[in-house]
Amino acid sequence: MLRITCAALAGLLGLWSVSNAAQAEGITGEVGAGVSYQPHDPTGSRYETRPVPYFDLDWGDVSLSTDDGLTWSALNSNGFTAGPYINYLQGRTSNGSLQGLRNVSDMAEVGGFVQYAPADFWRVYAQLGQAVGGGHAQSGTLGKVGGELGYPLGNGIIGSSGLVAHFADARQTQTFFGVDDNEAAASGFRPYNASGGFQNVTLTQSFEFPLAAKWSLLTSASWVHLVGSAADSSIVRQTGDVNQGQVQTAISYKFD
Repeated sequence: MLRITCAALAGLLGLWSVSNAAQAEGITGEVGAGVSYQPHDPTGSRYETRPVPYFDLDWGDVSLSTDDGLTWSALNSNGFTAGPYINYLQGRTSNGSLQGLRNVSDMAEVGGFVQYAPADFWRVYAQLGQAVGGGHAQSGTLGKVGGELGYPLGNGIIGSSGLVAHFADARQTQTFFGVDDNEAAASGFRPYNASGGFQNVTLTQSFEFPLAAKWSLLTSASWVHLVGSAADSSIVRQTGDVNQGQVQTAISYKFD
């Protein structure tokens, strides 16, 4: 559960409708809605509460999930899957303590993934994509590598633990963590040129509690630790935080 808002929903549903025409009767999974208490931007300058939709849907080789966006498993053999994906990348409104920095527009993330999941309860995966639709010099390369393990806890409760490392090139890291000379003069942050590499490591613990037939309560807590050039950013050092948290909860309905 994370990082997708109603702005993303409109774009993802547009792609969904194309595939939905072919396999509308075969949709399985869960859909719901909830709230998230999360950092306003990747520097952790402040926190805010956001409404979030929740998706974990499959129809044939096409999937829509809150974490991974819309994916197509073009290759699928013996637990290995690979193919293209499109996801939502949240931007930044530079107000409050970020006043004087440039705004970062919401963008789409388009790329490819590879995953190994021989069983439903665990997977390891990697994604590499390009941010598109941003303003001048705001679209770079980014990706992640990670793993997830699910396990039953009794009384119908399901737990899930995940560890993900996010990385980006210098252009994409500069978008959120860099400060040019003009921004420095307007904001008071020290000038900073960000470099590429790993940005953060995220550890997530989630639980699903059954409420009634086909209804569940979902909870998730994440710890994000900035590393490398992101952690050294003058924005992070002056008003942000190297260690950040996020908590989410949602009510979901399961399709058979």
